[in-house]
Amino acid sequence: MLNQTSVTEFLLLGVTDIQELQPVLFVIFLATYIVSLAGNGAILMVVISDSRLHSPTYCFLGNLSCLDICYSTVTLPKMLGNFLSTLKTISFLGCISQLHFFHVLGSTESMLLAMMGFDRFVAMCKPLHYTLIMNHQVCIQMAVTVWIIVFFHALLYSVMTSHLNFCGSNHIHHIFCDVKPLLELACGTIELNEWLLNTVTGTIAMGSFFLTFLSYVYIIIYLFFKTHSCSMLHNALSTCASHFSVVVLFFVPVDFVYIHPASSSSVDQDQIIAIMYSVVTPVLNPLIYTLRNKEVKGALRRVM
Repeated sequence: MLNQTSVTEFLLLGVTDIQELQPVLFVIFLATYIVSLAGNGAILMVVISDSRLHSPTYCFLGNLSCLDICYSTVTLPKMLGNFLSTLKTISFLGCISQLHFFHVLGSTESMLLAMMGFDRFVAMCKPLHYTLIMNHQVCIQMAVTVWIIVFFHALLYSVMTSHLNFCGSNHIHHIFCDVKPLLELACGTIELNEWLLNTVTGTIAMGSFFLTFLSYVYIIIYLFFKTHSCSMLHNALSTCASHFSVVVLFFVPVDFVYIHPASSSSVDQDQIIAIMYSVVTPVLNPLIYTLRNKEVKGALRRVM
């Protein structure tokens, strides 16, 4: 049950309070949202429709595109509405719900990127055993495990945050409801919540990044000692460049927001970084995979 608090709604102050900039920002973010939906939707469509892409690698890619669509939809529609509204309010329950689904999708994406790194490792280092290791049953088991972990991870945040007492200001200096801005408004002790934010999120984010990084280190070492050729190593790693670019775009901003101490970042800095991983990254992901992946480009041409 939600905590009985004197605050029944919050005000999302957003990017800026300059009224003249609101319509301009609305157009920019609307265009970004449309591009994100179109790009990720196109990748999802070709992965589903093209039988040549019915492999674990492209199954993960399709899931990433689906996550990016949902990821943007959790925050951007409300943000767009606030650009054209003078109220900019969100209910207490709506705020907690946004927080919950944002962390469900964000944590799922971080673990999915680690799974994609493992998939690349198996494909390049154990190609003869790829279909045996990355079979349909294994992919389903990995997906179910990820969803169970992230559901309880996000539920922990939403329950802990909903039981805080918000007795003062209801002005959230952020573009959406997130744990860190809400903790700044809470009355009473928040040490346990801060510990959970730093420890649990840090474990999931950095654990996923470490596993992804480890996969690429092993790929480099394995191919270098097997081929003894820098050109062959370069050609092999070029196929992984798109995934590694997405990993960097996702994990670097997350590290700055959720793992760095609160005192080391400002409100404006947190908002800029939040825009990077919640708005910009979902737009860049399909562009990166389309430009770097011959199979996806070929499938798009066949569909068009």
